[in-house]
Amino acid sequence: MLTVNCPSCGAPVRFRSHASVMAVCEYCRAGVLKDTGAVRDLGKIAEVLEDYSPIQLGTSGKWGQRPFTVVGRLQLRYDAGMWSEWHVLFDDGGSGWLGDASGQYTITQARPAGSALPAFDSLAPGRAVTIDSTRYVAADVRTAQCVGGQGELPFIVGAGWQARVADLRAGTTFATLDYSDGDTPQLYVGKAVTLQALQCQLLRDDTAIAQTAGRYRGKLTALACPSCGSQIQYLPGLTNTLICRACNSQLDATSPQVAVLRAGERVKAARTTLELGAEGKLGNQKLTIIGVMRRRDDEGYEWTEYLLYGPRAGFQWLVESDGEWSKSAVLDDWPQVLDSGAKLGSVRYDKLDEYDATVTFAAGAFNWRVQVGDVTHVVEYERGPTALAAESTAQELTWSKSSDVSRDQLNAWFGMAAPKQNTVKNSRTAKAPKSGHRDTARWLIIIMVICNAIPLLINFRATFIYTVIGAAALYLPALFLDSMDGDA
Repeated sequence: MLTVNCPSCGAPVRFRSHASVMAVCEYCRAGVLKDTGAVRDLGKIAEVLEDYSPIQLGTSGKWGQRPFTVVGRLQLRYDAGMWSEWHVLFDDGGSGWLGDASGQYTITQARPAGSALPAFDSLAPGRAVTIDSTRYVAADVRTAQCVGGQGELPFIVGAGWQARVADLRAGTTFATLDYSDGDTPQLYVGKAVTLQALQCQLLRDDTAIAQTAGRYRGKLTALACPSCGSQIQYLPGLTNTLICRACNSQLDATSPQVAVLRAGERVKAARTTLELGAEGKLGNQKLTIIGVMRRRDDEGYEWTEYLLYGPRAGFQWLVESDGEWSKSAVLDDWPQVLDSGAKLGSVRYDKLDEYDATVTFAAGAFNWRVQVGDVTHVVEYERGPTALAAESTAQELTWSKSSDVSRDQLNAWFGMAAPKQNTVKNSRTAKAPKSGHRDTARWLIIIMVICNAIPLLINFRATFIYTVIGAAALYLPALFLDSMDGDA
């Protein structure tokens, strides 16, 4: 470990990795360049926006058999959102990156390419790319700007530094082509991972996350809509975009002060089955509905999507369509597209539908920039109660997997927040009278017959007559009571 004095304020700045060429002073935010025999001040580096990520400097874990420690962070912003790249130092002296985008994680290391790499302008979401005999599919292609940094970094960044990157996927294998330094990209290869699989330690707990999310070192961002003054329910830092439900303004939540991106008109709130802020418990995970969106396909069919978030569960979706419900989550393991379907693992899904989905209403907080009129191309695949969906725009392709949710399960998750199931399906079932009293009478008649079995064998005629009279005395009043209940 190398310790130097910050040339701006004199505070100690530590370099734990030999690969690190600069570090951000945690006291004065100066970028400190480690040069031969000296250090230089690179100027102030913007503070990161504290978000809901559980990762922090000092978080440790293990990738395969290689322990690592998080030593630095870059926070990157693009036109529709933000993500973080955590610089990790392996115990064997190597370094890599832990990508953190809305609760999806990847870990990669730089690797020389054994074949020619494509030009940045030739890439587009969904396009196939073969690198060193591995066939990848481009997931997103974008230019991002560095908006904040922490700790040690392996290259020099400063105000205005931009990253031109393309992310590629092949199953759980993940690769990044970084064109930031010119037309010849640097290749990073790794895997989609979870924090549990990495055995991460020293993560921020829920209390620490709630206390710091949305803050810039003691500065709490405004919670009132700058456009109309209505109260905004969620802290910036959790998501990138807020949409005021009162005036429909789109707000940027990635700056110290919430800014209006696009003014909207005051609109009548759309009625939804579940309300913004409703809390549910899925298993042992507590989730909150933070965003509500309605979309419409080419034929005018509409459905409602609810964005749920939990500190440990991440982002999930509930989809309501004609009274039917499904739960959906973004996939880290990408399916293989076939001629008339898709294959995920060993399971084949048949192609079901293909259409454009347009946003018609949105309110709340989202982990990307969303607005009315946004169009996404959707291709759906189905196998039984499970479905896959590929959604693409000009910059990004994502896969999600969904499964049906019963109304009883929904009620169990959200309690009174979800309506009770309507059991009246058609005119025939609507007219069917209740039979609770008759069921009780039937059981009593059965018991009576069993008790009179021996007398029936000895004196059949007399016992049989009394048994019939007793059965009628039990069943006819029960039939009358059930008919009264049915009329009620």
